[in-house]
Amino acid sequence: MSASGGTKAIVAALGANLAIAVAKFVAFLFSGSSSMLAESVHSLADSGNQGLLLLGGKKAQREATPQHPFGYGRERYIYAFLVSIVLFSVGGMFAIYEGYEKVRHPHQIDAWYWPVGVLVFAIVAEGFSFRTAIKESNQTRGQLSWSQFIRRAKAPELPVVLLEDMGALIGLVLALAGVGLALATDDGVWDGVGTLCIGTLLILIALILAVETKSLLLGEAAGTEEVEKIRTAIVDGDTVTSVIHMRTLHLGPEELLIAAKIAVQHDDTAAEVALAINAAEARIREAVPIARVIYLEPDIYSAAEAAAGPDPAATPGGTGH
Repeated sequence: MSASGGTKAIVAALGANLAIAVAKFVAFLFSGSSSMLAESVHSLADSGNQGLLLLGGKKAQREATPQHPFGYGRERYIYAFLVSIVLFSVGGMFAIYEGYEKVRHPHQIDAWYWPVGVLVFAIVAEGFSFRTAIKESNQTRGQLSWSQFIRRAKAPELPVVLLEDMGALIGLVLALAGVGLALATDDGVWDGVGTLCIGTLLILIALILAVETKSLLLGEAAGTEEVEKIRTAIVDGDTVTSVIHMRTLHLGPEELLIAAKIAVQHDDTAAEVALAINAAEARIREAVPIARVIYLEPDIYSAAEAAAGPDPAATPGGTGH
């Protein structure tokens, strides 16, 4: 994984969530708080999710095979999508069910100091994990806003951990509010309401993750800046005069496929064109190191044919003359 940053954030989140899950479950056993049960399952689901991300990163490192000639880079996207499913089903739906039952059949919270103490501890631990994810994300985020980073990131690990940690912190505040109101009003219904809010939050985060990882699974083009770098690298102004059209596709977070039709001089020999293509490939890899698979097709540019055909620049990953 470029992923050294991503892996560090995942491991920090995994350690925090395992410790928090145990503490929350102990607090549930002593207090009977449904918010604590929902939160313990939430932390357990998050721990499983981080395990899935690590497994996906490991599997993605396998070498290409004849059956999978472009490698296994998309394994990371598949496991990130599984995370959204686990978060929705195990975390969100369980919390909704538990909150509904608690609202229907409320009971007082026993030994209030257990859930309150554990929630405060969990907020501190999750804050540490969230801080690590933010620090690692800032190394690759550049000038993008946080929402842009989550939408445009090609490596799924950091956005997933960021959203999970943010959801965990908000969920802990909701659980603390539910427990606090239940204690203040002596009405266990508030504990159930807090649990319902946690479930709704988890489902919303799961849906956001599902939408983003679905886009990656379908296949996303290189970013605008990378496309422009590739186009500039292809053209040498001598043999290769322009890019007629181009398509790019992420085979994985650090693997990019490039297919382009390039314009060459009509009187160039085959040997000259071959040398120009090899040189263009070298310039592309220097400009965009993640360009792993490159296909360049030479052609004679015709302004009339270009005007009559579809506009390549109007499609994702495409660029015109």
